Amino acid sequence: MKRLPPLPALHTFLITAQCCNFTRAAEQLHITQGAVSRQIAGLEHHLGYALFQRQARGLSLTAEGLEWLPRIQQVFGLLGETVEHIGARRETLQLKAPTCVMRWLLPQLLQWQKEHPQVPVELTTTVQHGVDFGREQFDAAVMYGAPPDNSLLALHLFDEQLTPVCSPPLLDGPVPLHTPQDLENHLLLHPTRDQRDWKTWLNAAGVNLGNRTRGQQFETLDLAMSMASQGTGVAIGDWSLIGEDLSAGRLVMPFELKVKTGLGYYLVFAQKPEPSPPLRELLEWLVKQAHERKGVLDTIKTPIATA
Repeated sequence: MKRLPPLPALHTFLITAQCCNFTRAAEQLHITQGAVSRQIAGLEHHLGYALFQRQARGLSLTAEGLEWLPRIQQVFGLLGETVEHIGARRETLQLKAPTCVMRWLLPQLLQWQKEHPQVPVELTTTVQHGVDFGREQFDAAVMYGAPPDNSLLALHLFDEQLTPVCSPPLLDGPVPLHTPQDLENHLLLHPTRDQRDWKTWLNAAGVNLGNRTRGQQFETLDLAMSMASQGTGVAIGDWSLIGEDLSAGRLVMPFELKVKTGLGYYLVFAQKPEPSPPLRELLEWLVKQAHERKGVLDTIKTPIATA
């Protein structure tokens, strides 16, 4: 069974297909027109065929796109109905998290729901890394950045550690990838537009690449990792967030160097009111999962590329 496309890319397709215009889709999604275009291109690459015909006067759906649209509408319609139905029956824990942590967090929450079906959790994703419990109705949030100040209660999940990753076939391919300098001959995949992650790691490795400012840029870590797993190029990712891909062998680390940035991921919640027993149980469980994941990842060895 072919791996499913990322859910954010499917949502972008749905909005774009409904208006057949990148600009209007970007306005509805609150992202840039370029981000919409890149997500659609990434989805088409994943599927292996075009969903839109690019024309001088706008967009139109291909035959494949026309087949996709009603099915995706049905999927998101069912998701919306499920959220409303369950939320109306039971009190739901409201969590907020940045999109960059979703690769780790979402599987954990799915496992939690399986083990605790009586404690529903609703997750809101955002590109922002902060939370204001005075204005936002969340029980807790995942924050990315420096350690939070004393105004919030915080539980440490893990530190950010950057390392290059690629698909196993690319590592063993005809173009060498034995040393960091060999990255000069590979396409670099950037999970952020400012390219800061690659710059940080290459500085720590003591390597100056002429192709660092080139390559492919993405709006999210998820898209960059998806493209890397398909052998498109070498991505830079957070070792702590891509553990499932490393454990499953979808991605490998060509080098041992992992660079701590001084930033990290924290579960935060307001000091008052006191967290409910279900919320405290969920937060403590997530911290335990994060620490156990680190132990598993420590056992993963960096493969040796064949000559």
